Amino acid sequence: MTLTPEQFSKIALKEDLKGFAKSAEVQQARNDILASNDKLAKKLDDIEHAFVTNQAAHDRYEERITRIEKHLDLKPLFDY
Repeated sequence: MTLTPEQFSKIALKEDLKGFAKSAEVQQARNDILASNDKLAKKLDDIEHAFVTNQAAHDRYEERITRIEKHLDLKPLFDY
């Protein structure tokens, strides 16, 4: 494919692109995105921690209920 002189003059040169990726706006946007990702990762970690804690509490309660049922000679309400 050949380029017309107008198209050729629109091609960015290396000197034109030197400061592009290092501009303050791009760096700030990058920092904002990374900060946002860090916040989301922290929230996910907190949710996973809460899930594990709740599951452990549920298991403890289930064991206690089973012991009480056996002690009182009660049959379980539900058959699992």
